[in-house]
Amino acid sequence: MIVVASPGQGSQTPGFLAPWLELDGVADQLAAYSEAAEVDLIAHGTESDADTIRDTRIAQPLIVAASLIAADQLTRRAGRRADGVAGHSVGELAALVGAQVLQAEDAMRLVGIRGRAMADAAARTPTGMSAVLGGDADDVLALLGDLELTPANYNVAGQIVAAGALPALAQLAERAPRGVRVMPLQVAGAFHTSYMAEAVDALRAAVADVAAADPSITLWSNRDGAVVDSGADALERIVTQVSSPVRWDLCMESFAAAGITGFIEMAPAGALVGLAKRGLRGIPNVAVKTPDDLDAAAELLNGADS
Repeated sequence: MIVVASPGQGSQTPGFLAPWLELDGVADQLAAYSEAAEVDLIAHGTESDADTIRDTRIAQPLIVAASLIAADQLTRRAGRRADGVAGHSVGELAALVGAQVLQAEDAMRLVGIRGRAMADAAARTPTGMSAVLGGDADDVLALLGDLELTPANYNVAGQIVAAGALPALAQLAERAPRGVRVMPLQVAGAFHTSYMAEAVDALRAAVADVAAADPSITLWSNRDGAVVDSGADALERIVTQVSSPVRWDLCMESFAAAGITGFIEMAPAGALVGLAKRGLRGIPNVAVKTPDDLDAAAELLNGADS
């Protein structure tokens, strides 16, 4: 079983879509996705600087569009689809397309709304996120509780992302236990926490008129690493994950329990493969960062023991 995964916000870099635009049909796809998301993906994916594409309104549609393009190209190159899909945070929207729960244009419309709503919610109160690397998980969680911070992402053993008010994040860095590193993340707010409540409302309203099919392949959820069998449930989870922790650690445990034989990360790739090297030791992986990586990914996909 081969799993294809789509990354979350923070994976984008200036100009990363340029090599994809050299492939036949990609410019037309990105033009359609741009219209659906109400973001000029071609300009931002080729010309905009790092500060511009860090904007949540721009970053989220860029990341999902890149994953959709890469996944489509991989399927064409390999002549088959993956056995299972998952996505980290906003990457779950790309995963829903991979599982044929959503049409690509619907996912892009939703990610445009999601990005704008989360940016607006983040603007209400100065908040942020910091990666907490190392240390005993119970000690780290106890400190977060003392500081009224939320564990927003459980990425892998020894890596939790804390989110909340900026003064509390500063105290976290000052009070970090011995052997623990605290790294501020370049995001606009405390995503996957109660600070995003109004974004949940906006996204719930947006999905009300979206048609969702039941997954056609295995689809894992960020909420708890569970397999999702219902399209309606998949949509509800997409809505509530905006203010709920991302349990990527549980997703990787579920991949291992399912006996996966390979892991492929879609563009803009790198972060999830890095986690897989720690959480899925010994499982072959490929990070599809540019079209040059498609052959290796197709070879892994076609070597699957399905």
